[in-house]
Parts: sequence; C-alpha cells; structure tokens
Amino acid sequence: MSSAMIGLIIGIFMMGLLALRVQIGIAMFVSGALGYVWVAGMDPLFGLLKTAAYSRFSVYDLSVVPLFLLMGQFATHGGLSRALFRAGNAFIGHWKGGMAMAGVASCAGFGAICGSSLATAATMSHVVLPELKRHQYKPSLAAGSLAAGGTLGILIPPSVPLVIYAILAEQNIAKLFVAAFVPGILAALGYMLVIAIVTRLDPEAGGPGSPKHSWGERLRTVIDTWPVLLIFAVVIGGIYGGLFTPTEAASVGVLATGITAWRSGGLRGKGLLECLYGTARGTGMMFLILIGADMLNSFMAISQLPTAAAEWVQHLQVGPFTVLAAIIVLYLLLGCVMDSLSMILLTMPIFLPIIGGLDFWGMGMEDKSIWFGMVALVVMEIGLITPPVGVNVYIINSMARDIPMATIFRGVTPFLVSDVLRIGLLVLFPGITLTLLHLLA
Repeated sequence: MSSAMIGLIIGIFMMGLLALRVQIGIAMFVSGALGYVWVAGMDPLFGLLKTAAYSRFSVYDLSVVPLFLLMGQFATHGGLSRALFRAGNAFIGHWKGGMAMAGVASCAGFGAICGSSLATAATMSHVVLPELKRHQYKPSLAAGSLAAGGTLGILIPPSVPLVIYAILAEQNIAKLFVAAFVPGILAALGYMLVIAIVTRLDPEAGGPGSPKHSWGERLRTVIDTWPVLLIFAVVIGGIYGGLFTPTEAASVGVLATGITAWRSGGLRGKGLLECLYGTARGTGMMFLILIGADMLNSFMAISQLPTAAAEWVQHLQVGPFTVLAAIIVLYLLLGCVMDSLSMILLTMPIFLPIIGGLDFWGMGMEDKSIWFGMVALVVMEIGLITPPVGVNVYIINSMARDIPMATIFRGVTPFLVSDVLRIGLLVLFPGITLTLLHLLA
C-alpha cells in the first residue's frame, strides 16, 4: 500500500473520530501518531515527540496569541462595547433599521480590538440585544444581525486566526492584517445593507428607531470611543509602521486595554481573575489544537499526501477556479461541524500546495497565499452562523433564551446571502484584498 493511500485512510479515520465528538486537537494527534507509526515505525515517532512540543511552542510569533486573547478579555471587561454602540446609534440609529446597523458597526469596532468572534458576539449581544428588544425589533432580525455581526471579530484585524494562518503559510502577519481591512469593511457594509433591505421589505421588522441626535451629541459619543480608536491606531499603525513587531504591538494593546478596563472598574473584584482564566483557557485550547495539527502534518509530510493531491489536481482537466470552487464548497461543509482555527490547521497543509501550483490571474506565490487566506477566512466565517453548529448562534441564544434557535437561524439567512456574494467578489476581484497592500508596500 502506498504512503499516500495510508494518508487517505488516516484522514477518513480522523473524520470518524470527529463524528464521535472527539476534541479536534486530540483527534488530529491520535490520527497523526497512528499514521506515523504505520508509515515510519514506533522509534521514529518517539524521536519526533522528543522535540515536537518545544519546536512548536518556542516559536516567537506564537506569543502574540495569548496577548491578543488577553487584550480581548480586557476589552470585554472594560465597557468599550457600550461606548461603540452609543456612537453608532447616535449617527444612524434614527434610520429604518438603524439601531441594528449600529449594532453591526459596533461589532466591527469591537472586533478591531478583540480578535475573537465568540467574544464579539457575546459582548455586543449583551449590550445591543436589550436595546433592540426595547425598540420592538423582530427577534429574528435582532438576533440574526448580532450573530452575523459577531463574525467580524475574526476578519477585522487584529485576528487570532489570521496570525495562525500567517505562521502556517509563512507570510508576514502585518501584510495579512492590512489585506483584511477592505474585506472586513466590505463585510460590515454588506450586513448593514441586508438590514436596510429586510426592514424595507418588512417595515415591522425594524421597530420605530431612536430619536435623531444633534451633532454635538454625536461628537460627544465619538470622544467616548477614543480608547478604541487609540488602541487600534497604535496596534495596527505600530505594526505596519515598523515601530514594533506584532508581539510588541499586542503587548502595547494589552497594556492600553488593561488600563482602560481598570479605569472603568472592569478589573475590580474577580474581573482580573476572570480575564486571566479566560485567556489561559483559550490559549490552552488553541495550543492543544496546534500540537495535534503538528502531529498530523508531520505524518502527512512523510506520507506525501499533500504532494500527491497537488499533482493529482494539476493533472485534472479542470480550470483553477473549478478547483477553488470545490475547496470553497468543502469549507462550507466543514464549517457546519468545525471552528475556523481547526479548519485552518487541518486543511492548509493540503490546500496551500494545491493553490500554489495553479494560476490565478497571474499572481505570484505571496499574493496567492494572502488572497487565498482572505477567501478561506471569509468562507470559514460563514460556518459560525450555519447549522448545525453555528457557534455564534448558540452564543446569542444563551444571551436570549426567549428567542428559539430556529428563529435565530432564520434571521441569519439573509446575511448568508451577503456572505456568498462577498466570496464571489473576493474570488473574481483579487484587488479587493491586494490593492491596499500594494499601495502601502
């Protein structure tokens, strides 16, 4: 039996473990270890395990992960979410559906200092959902808009999945952050457009709206958001301006959000311990998935399955966009049962060589890697609001037990249409992702 065939068998075995609800990191580690023994033997596996954990976790760039997670925890406890929503509501809350649009805009702003979709959905639903209910928004639109808006947490930089992708693809983290700007803004505008369309097709869905604010009131709400603007400018501007590395920028961001949370009282009592515990739990989960992915990828390397898959695709009589469409469909299916980080770690060692060997608009390897990363991240983002998992939907439901899951899934359906259209734009027009990056190069 060929090594590539063994790799295929192990891949099927791992999917079986996932179907049995085995944790993704453990499933990847066990599958990779069994495959490694099958192909190379037990002694080589022990030799690999002696250095595998140190080799992975001693990577300096990975230290940015717990820092960004801690930054998100401080932002959650610092009351910044309320200031963002008040500012958005002051400007557009009087529009038809404007308060829900303000909720999406505040999700984008919070994602810019949080980097986590789950934290964005949980925090903003706690702030915005009661206001939408009070203003008589239909539960489907209120919950659906916040579930969709929460997905902006992994697309608006800084983003933890983007950091992991940059490490796997051996790309510059700062360049990926810059490339994510326009797709992230496009996502927020698309969601706001969906709300405008829904509230015009169903005038009762949006409620009466809030009173129009004066320019003086609007200015005061913007001033209240200065910590968010300052933190975002320092972190992202500092990274791309060369003032400090992503890890140093994350450290500065942690300090700034920590001071903000302390001033607002969010770190008093058990607040600090909750932030540290949440960061430790999230870091532990991610690092377990990382070590499991490393074990699986080591096996895939000796089985030569990624190389065989890339060669097989290149010999098919199909165009590169047909291959990309198949990958996108697979991501949509995986998104129903997996989170974005797991999909990145599981699929990129196989899909990146395939994409790298195909011609897309004459792009070089770096541009292809960044462009494909953005497309893949947007597709993975959809998995956060699709059944049966739809983690963001479960988050919203936990915050609003009176809104049935079916109602929330029905509410996110129009936003899924926006996501699909955005994927098409990113695929057909790579400049959406790459133009800003090239202008700043």
